[in-house]
Amino acid sequence: MNLKIPSKICVSINEPNAEECIKALTGIEFAEIRIDKMKNPNEEEVKKVFSAHKNLIATCRKNGIKDEERKKLLISAINSGAAFVDVEVEAPENYVKELVHHAKEKNCGVILSFHDQKKTPPKAELDEVIKWCFESGADIAKVACMVNSNKDNVRLLSLLDGEKPVVVIGMGEIGSITRIVGPILGSPFTFAKLGKGKETAPGQLEKEVLHRHLVNLGEKING
Repeated sequence: MNLKIPSKICVSINEPNAEECIKALTGIEFAEIRIDKMKNPNEEEVKKVFSAHKNLIATCRKNGIKDEERKKLLISAINSGAAFVDVEVEAPENYVKELVHHAKEKNCGVILSFHDQKKTPPKAELDEVIKWCFESGADIAKVACMVNSNKDNVRLLSLLDGEKPVVVIGMGEIGSITRIVGPILGSPFTFAKLGKGKETAPGQLEKEVLHRHLVNLGEKING
């Protein structure tokens, strides 16, 4: 698949319904819709959102939603024009396979993601995770780990030393630097929050703040 990444910054949207999601997308080039954050997500609500904007990532974490229902919601997003679908690589194998197959049939990019909410695992383990993602059909692998030290940041950023597209996210305050440096070192994009109190993961920076950092750092590096 010829990946088309519209922006280095993907804004995570966690609004309670379709109308609020569409409103939040005003002026946003690239966004992730957290379907699981909607109050009563259903296929019709999902269709409204993903029919209204062409550069969206469909994400639906468990958060009390059964896998069969999550699958229906994500398939609705894919059918409605989602640019990418984000699926946890550690989810049940049949769940992953079905969503990957459907996405590829619809020319929707596949992000297979790994999350560790407590720590950043050893480098060898993370390398195996990335291999697992691509062997399972990922177009992009995403690794999001809690960062407890600067060595964790180094370990995550070292994952960008490869030929295939990998998004690395350091969660937590210490890991915020990965959200700035990652796209400059080769991460296809990174995630930002729309505004104060709108974060979907610990350590997310506001879109405008992140944009400013990326521009300033990029100018220094490029001289």
